[in-house]
This record gives sequence, structure tokens and C-alpha cells, in this order.
Amino acid sequence: MNCPYCGYHDSRVIDSRDANDGIRRRRLCLSCNARFTTYERLQPAGLYVIKKDQRREEFNKEKLLAGIRKACEKRPLPTGTIDKLADDIETELETFNKAEIPSTTIGDMVMNRLKSLDYIAYIRFASVYRDFTDITALKREIDNLVSDEPEKLDTSSQLPLIPEEELFTPTRTRHRSRR
Repeated sequence: MNCPYCGYHDSRVIDSRDANDGIRRRRLCLSCNARFTTYERLQPAGLYVIKKDQRREEFNKEKLLAGIRKACEKRPLPTGTIDKLADDIETELETFNKAEIPSTTIGDMVMNRLKSLDYIAYIRFASVYRDFTDITALKREIDNLVSDEPEKLDTSSQLPLIPEEELFTPTRTRHRSRR
């Protein structure tokens, strides 16, 4: 491991700990004595995605994250939700034990998770993923979403626009007297 400070080619491991999905190691450069951290993760055998035009492309979690982030942009989602969603999808893909997975499978997995997470993000992702050709196809998808939803929307994963205590408290307007 090369030192990020001086570039020296050798370092010593000071501490090793299990991290989320790998090992975290604290290292000491043998040249400049600087300390730095490395993360090691088991790299699974190459997982390839079969695109719509039958091209094969290596699975790239960053591309998956970029698409989900774009759909969830400016939405009131808790911190870490998007990363957890991508991690869950990657983990599920690894459990398939297949070398190649169709991009439609990944897209459907993202859409199912976004549908339960945030309707607006779901529609944004669907508009790109399903490549709607006209507004009527988009309207049909929104109508399907509305007809599938229960009477009351589950907004527990979304932040409220107005605090709940203000919703039911009548407000008084003060009139200033003119003198």
C-alpha cells in the first residue's frame, strides 16, 4: 500500500477492525510515519449487466447510485436512505449467484423500492427507465400508481411540510389598533 502523503511503497498495519462490508485497517508509513486508513472489501466475481441492446457491461454500483440520486434529488428523504437502497440492491444481486443479470431486473428492483419510499422519486425514475414516448404513457403510470395506493398515503418515511402540532392548533391573527 503506497502512502497517500509521501508515496512510499511500504507501510505497517497498526490496527484492523471489521467494517460494514469489509475490513478497516490503520496503517503507518515506514518512511514519513504518517498514519492513514484503508478499507478492504471482498470483490465478488465479475457481475455483468445485460443492457437492452444486448451489450454486456460490468455492474457499477456508482452508476446505480447516480440514477437513484438523480430520481431522489431535492426529495425529503432521511440521510443514508439512498446508499442503503443501493447496498440492498447490490446484496440482492449477489445472492442470485449469476454472472449476468438483465438491466430490466435491476431497474425493476429500483422501481419497487422507490415506489414504497417516495412516489415522486418513483415517477422520476420511471420516466427515464420506461422511456415514456408521450404524456399519455406517463399519465397512465401515474394513474396506476394512484389506483394502487390505499386511501391514505403512507408518508411515514417523508418529512412533514408543517409540524403536526401546527396542523390542529387554530391560529389567531392579531389586529393592530390604529391610533
